[in-house]
Amino acid sequence: MKGKFFSRLYILILLVILVDCTGKVKDSDGNRYCTLKIGKQVWMTENLNVSTFRNGDSIPEAKSAEEWIKFGRDGKPAWCALENDSVNIIKYGKLYNWYAVNDPRGLAPKGWHIASNDDWTFLINYLGGGVIAAFRMRVTGMEPANDKEKGFAGLPAGARAINGTFYGITSRGFWWTSTEDSETTAWIRMLNYEDCDINFLIYNKGIGLSVRCVKD
Repeated sequence: MKGKFFSRLYILILLVILVDCTGKVKDSDGNRYCTLKIGKQVWMTENLNVSTFRNGDSIPEAKSAEEWIKFGRDGKPAWCALENDSVNIIKYGKLYNWYAVNDPRGLAPKGWHIASNDDWTFLINYLGGGVIAAFRMRVTGMEPANDKEKGFAGLPAGARAINGTFYGITSRGFWWTSTEDSETTAWIRMLNYEDCDINFLIYNKGIGLSVRCVKD
């Protein structure tokens, strides 16, 4: 009984650490994001929701499957709203292809960068790896008390395939890393709500995924 009590207390302490929001950061559109210190890193606790690059240039919005396919085929940056519904942006942020992530004009706010493969690996290992990290990164089990008290809040925003279809909403969260694998692929992280696990995968650069930023 005592062992179970201390195990639960330990988990509770860890979750309290996670829900301690430490500040705000503003993107080039003026959107503000809550931030969170995890180990030696400082992460945004929300998915990126910017529609302009750091220099002020607009990022094209793909409003149809045909437009999404064309941007990916041409290797051009683009974003979209989940299921083409702007209401979803409020909760999930925007989905971006990797060409937006890697654009030299800069997708992340000044002083921040798109999380790299190494950034994600450090985070996942620090949070206990595998199932433990997945449990602590997802929303289930650590609902925020208010807008200023959030953990990593890895919402299952799903993804947009290269053919323009949407999938995985409510069951998986997908995030780009800034780390390239090949001319056509890059590394991602997938948080699986169904299996409570987080996976390292390689995806086509034309797919639309969420983005998280880490402080430089």
